[in-house]
Amino acid sequence: EYAAQLAQFSMVEQQVMTNDLMQEMLTALGANDMASAANWIGMEALVQGPVKFDGLPVTIAPNPPVAADEVTLIITNAQGTEVARRSLPLSAEPYQWDGKTASGTALPHGEYSFQVESAANGEVLLTEPALAYNRVTEARSDNGSTLLVLDSGYMVLAQNVTGVREPG
Repeated sequence: EYAAQLAQFSMVEQQVMTNDLMQEMLTALGANDMASAANWIGMEALVQGPVKFDGLPVTIAPNPPVAADEVTLIITNAQGTEVARRSLPLSAEPYQWDGKTASGTALPHGEYSFQVESAANGEVLLTEPALAYNRVTEARSDNGSTLLVLDSGYMVLAQNVTGVREPG
C-alpha cells in the first residue's frame, strides 16, 4: 500500500509540474503574440470597422460578387447617417476614397464607415461592410487575445486583420 501511495503522489506531482510548464508556455506564446503585434504599430491594417478620415485618401478593399453588374460604395458618418454614395468599378481592386461626395463636396474630417452594395439587373445581391485600411496605434493583450487599437479608436482582434501594409 505504501508503494502504491508513493506512486500516486509521484504521478500527482508530475501532473502539477506539467500544468505549470504548460502555463509558462502559454504565457511565453502570449508575449510572442504581443511582440509580433507591437511590430504593427504605425502600420495600416485591413479590417472591417470605422476609419478616421483626416483629409488623406482612405483605401477601401471592395470584394463584389462575380455576378454583380453594379457596385456602390455607401459612406456613413459616426452617427450612422449616410453621407455619400460612390459608384465603384466592377473589380476587387483597392479603391481610394477622397473624402468627397459624388458631387465633389468635401466631407469634414472624422470617423466614417463603408459598405459595398452589389447589384445585378437592378436587384441588390448583397450589402456588406467594406474592408478598409486603418492605422494601428496600440497593441493590447486581453484574456489571451491580442487586440489592436486603430486610429479611429476602434479595437479589433489581431486574428481579424486580413492585411497589413506600410502607411501610404
